[in-house]
Order: sequence, then structure tokens, then C-alpha cells
Amino acid sequence: MEYVTVQDTEIPALGLGTWRMKGPTCRRAVATALDCGYRHIDTAQMYGNERQVGAAISGAAVDRDDVFLTTKLAMGNRDHDSVIESTETSLRKLQTDSVDLLLIHQPNRGVELGETLGAMDELVDDGLVDHIGVSNFGVERLHAARELADAPILTNQVMYHPFWDQSTVLDYCQIHDIMLTAYSPLAHGGAASDPLLSEIGARYDKTSAQVAFRWLIQQENVSTIPKSTSPEHIEANLAVFDFELTDEEMRAIRRPSTTRTASSFVRARLPF
Repeated sequence: MEYVTVQDTEIPALGLGTWRMKGPTCRRAVATALDCGYRHIDTAQMYGNERQVGAAISGAAVDRDDVFLTTKLAMGNRDHDSVIESTETSLRKLQTDSVDLLLIHQPNRGVELGETLGAMDELVDDGLVDHIGVSNFGVERLHAARELADAPILTNQVMYHPFWDQSTVLDYCQIHDIMLTAYSPLAHGGAASDPLLSEIGARYDKTSAQVAFRWLIQQENVSTIPKSTSPEHIEANLAVFDFELTDEEMRAIRRPSTTRTASSFVRARLPF
């Protein structure tokens, strides 16, 4: 495993995302990931699976202290009391005394950002949360969060893959020692069938998906949290630390395309 080090904190560069995972499927996927060597698990209040994630971690032959666990505040839990109460509920569901990272899941302009961050600071002071961060924030709002919070903003979790440009956000994160956590690293499946990624993967005996993950974690301050419920894919996704892309390959892989991103997003949600 490789690690991203920001603010003197080491975070596994590749973790398991659990969006849209439910019930026993979620519990099995997290248990499989931990058994394979994952030590970074990402969930959220709005996913409705914190209880299953907690059960898997509790039942694993892995010390809780060795797992970097992230959850996120739901849109409706942004005022002071809701932040505190919902996080305490999350901890009970996750069967843990604290989480490593608590994120604001997405901007909510109905509640002052300072109120939300102030409550998150209290959770840090009380030892219920180790680090705080944000998700789906642009640079302007990320900067505002840094100004308003007492605790450092550890990460901004955003969609990032070869077809979606995040260079402005990434530059800001690198300058200010913040991790960019990339979700949807396969462009909702579009990267898995990309001819260029396949061609590059053949040089290293790797899949297109593995090349996409390697492209992300080879960038400074970037981690990624691919989602999978397949034991084979969960194991394969972790096999990205035994090769390195060239500078030329890194440049070639980056091909921003709003059209490709949008089409992959829609295709992934079709019922057939």
C-alpha cells in the first residue's frame, strides 16, 4: 500500500467507496476489502449503510486503529445541533468511538458554512472526530472553509477521472497541503473500456481500471476510493502499487471531456 501524507497524516492512497451499497452486499464487500488489505473505507450518512460498514469492520481481523474510516454529513444535518447529533448516531451505527474523517458531503447554502464547521470543530475537540474535510467544493468554497474552521481541512472529495478536469482544485490542494480524494475514478465505467488505457495497461499486464487508478494515485496529494462489490474486482483494484506510469503516459491519459463524462454517467444509470 502507498500512502498520501498531508498535514503530517498518512492516509492509504486507495480505499473502498460504498456508495449505493446496501445490506449484506455492503457488509460482505467491506469485509472482503479488509481481508484483501484495504485500510481505507468511505461511507456517508446518506448512503444508509453505516451500520453494515460498522459491522464489517467490527467483525474483521483488523484493529480498528488500522482502518482509516470516513463518513459524511447528510444535506439536512448541517445546523449545529444536527451536526452533533447525527455524528453521534453515525458513531453508534459504525460501532466506533470516533471516525478518522468527517466530511461536509456537499454545499448547503441554507445553513451558514461557519455554523456547520463550528460544530465539526467541537467534535474534533471532544475526540469524536480526528479530522474534518469537505466534498464537492470548488476552490472558492474550499478556501472559505479553510478560513472558517479551526481544525485544518484535510481533504476535498470530488469526482476525478481521466475525462474530468480537476486541475484547478488539485493545484489549490497541493499548494495548501490538502488531499484530493477522487470518487468515480472510472468515469462511471467509461474508463474501463477506454482504448488508450487498455493499450497502456497491456505494457504492464494491467487492466484499464488499474491504469486509471494508478494515474490518480501517482499524482501528488491524490487518493481514490473506487466502489466494487465483486471480490475479484476488489482484489484487482488493490494491485496498482507494483508499476509506475511514465510522464508521457501520465500526460496522455488526461483527456478532459464533458461529453464523455456525461455519457458515461447516463449510461451507468440506464436500467438495461
